[in-house]
Amino acid sequence: MARIGILTSGGDAPGMNAALRAAVRYGSGLGMTFIGIERGYAGLIEGDAVPLDNRAVSGIIERGGTLLRSARSAAFMTEEGGRQALATIRRQRLDGLIVIGGNGSLRGAQWLSDQGVPTLGVPASIDNDVPGSAMAIGVDTALNTVVECLNRLRDTAIAHERAFVVEVMGRKSGYIALMAGLAGGAEIILLPEIPMSLDAVVRNVQEGLQLGKRHSIIVVAEGFSPDDEPLEGTSPAQAICRRLERVDGLETRLTILGHLQRGGSPTAFDRILASRFAEAAVRALHEGATAAMMAYDGRTVVPKPYATLDEACANVDLDLLDLADRVAN
Repeated sequence: MARIGILTSGGDAPGMNAALRAAVRYGSGLGMTFIGIERGYAGLIEGDAVPLDNRAVSGIIERGGTLLRSARSAAFMTEEGGRQALATIRRQRLDGLIVIGGNGSLRGAQWLSDQGVPTLGVPASIDNDVPGSAMAIGVDTALNTVVECLNRLRDTAIAHERAFVVEVMGRKSGYIALMAGLAGGAEIILLPEIPMSLDAVVRNVQEGLQLGKRHSIIVVAEGFSPDDEPLEGTSPAQAICRRLERVDGLETRLTILGHLQRGGSPTAFDRILASRFAEAAVRALHEGATAAMMAYDGRTVVPKPYATLDEACANVDLDLLDLADRVAN
């Protein structure tokens, strides 16, 4: 394993650069040479490759985004796209490939492994929805960003006695909504994993008003779906705002955090986790281990087979939703 390709794929996550830096610098100490693939699998198809040495990754540990840039590639899933990607790997004479990304990106690494390419995956997803790993790169930074936004919104909510509906990322996983809502003191947290009617949301807010609460923060994962009303082209957060506007004496505002959650300098935790993931992946390749994704078990980084991606993700602890409900009022 002397010549290693490395790419970042899918949605960017703070800490990807820290992983690139650690992989290149740790690997160079083992005599490895690194080739960066730009724009993920799209760049792998098109042959966009650049050499990476210790100086190329200097000064990036504190930067969000990804030095190599990222993309989602539908073409990679086609027969022709796969053929071109394999041709690039042969042309670049890569002995192995490290893929940094979320579920879709890691499944791409699994496919390449099935084609005979030695690969290792590193989970990077702010949704924290990668099965088998208790944490992925970027999660901690995204959570801190959302909590900071909730803190700022609460100042205005209190000053004007308003209800703020805050939409956060999470199409299939409510991890960000749950953990940020708990840490940010949200009155209501709505997740894709737990259906709830809009009537129940309204009743909850009204009960808070009766208890003397003149403001509230409602955190909604973008994948939440009310079980009593079709959305008809609107987002769940917009539908909740419409219903709350009917409550007498309650002024409602909608805030969609969107891609604000992806950016920013990674936290110390994400920089450390990314470095540990990268070191483990490089060491595994150096020792001849492939066809696995790195996973964090809460204490150490361990390899797990790609088949783990087929399992249900258990990172959303619904007991914490009960805790958030109990301390909300």
